[in-house]
Amino acid sequence: MRLYEHQTYSAILARMLAQVPDTEDKREGSIIHDALAPAAAELAQAYISLDAALRLGFGDTSSGEFLDRRGSEVGVERKQASKALRKGVFWNTAGQALDVPLGSRYSCDSLTFVAVRRLAAGQFVLECEAAGETGNRALGKLLPISYVAGLASAELTDVLLPGEDQEKDEQLRERILQKVRQPATSGNASHYIQWVTSVTGVGAAKVTEQWNGPGTVKVSIVDTDREPASPALVEAAAAYIETVRPVCVAVTVVSAAGLSIHVKATIVPAMGYTLQAIQDSFHAALADYLRGVAFAATYVSFAKIGTLLLGTYGVLDYTALTVNGGTANVVLADNQVPVAGTVELGV
Repeated sequence: MRLYEHQTYSAILARMLAQVPDTEDKREGSIIHDALAPAAAELAQAYISLDAALRLGFGDTSSGEFLDRRGSEVGVERKQASKALRKGVFWNTAGQALDVPLGSRYSCDSLTFVAVRRLAAGQFVLECEAAGETGNRALGKLLPISYVAGLASAELTDVLLPGEDQEKDEQLRERILQKVRQPATSGNASHYIQWVTSVTGVGAAKVTEQWNGPGTVKVSIVDTDREPASPALVEAAAAYIETVRPVCVAVTVVSAAGLSIHVKATIVPAMGYTLQAIQDSFHAALADYLRGVAFAATYVSFAKIGTLLLGTYGVLDYTALTVNGGTANVVLADNQVPVAGTVELGV
């Protein structure tokens, strides 16, 4: 609810006119009415601005630069865009693996990649020069920007560490509120969550204390899509934790295990909707729901999936719904997060 939502142009003008004696002409078009109307309009706009300013002052409703300022007050900074690390494979004219110079640059799909580390013979870690998720999408043939002796062909393959866009308001807000509502002290569970989620690419975490005896802590992480983290992201998170953890604690950082959620059902489609369009729409809604479940619930709700299906545009009704082959909630193990699997909708 907005504090000043009742301070509308009409309400302000009515109050102003009420202060004028009834012996004067106050009808629309009169001198008094036309003199007061612009002032009422300006005041109404000022109240709208006051409402907006008030919302910017609180963590749960702030946005943009003002949310950054709220975060800086409690030591939470917005994660900046990061560069993708990709795998590049290189061959010479004889079709053999070729080692290329570190620092050599290559182009693929209008993006530039730089060789930064050798993995094996003819295999290198390439860093995209452009920050953000765009570096994750390129795939295929690499062209050298400058001459590389002996190079016959090169290919851009795996995503080793996904590039991330600048952190969105909702993710930053979640970290700010988590720090305020769950204070971190002396290496408690909240402290580990705050540490590890400050690493670019980590979307959420779960902490298991004394998982392998006294003085041991296991930190399970997922990426920003709430899916299992890549080995490179686990390595980056573990390296950072090592710099901040208490000296007497052995910390193990692992990726959460993904549990695919497969949905099958018979639906009654509405006129004008294709089965493929319905299926794509439901799959997107299912993936969104599962992202919210990661590390936040111990099961995937069968009833919720039914509600999502019935709420999908083009679905009038459904029967024979199964989730992972059954008609009950899908229980998640301690280190599992659900990910959207196959969706089979029939008529």
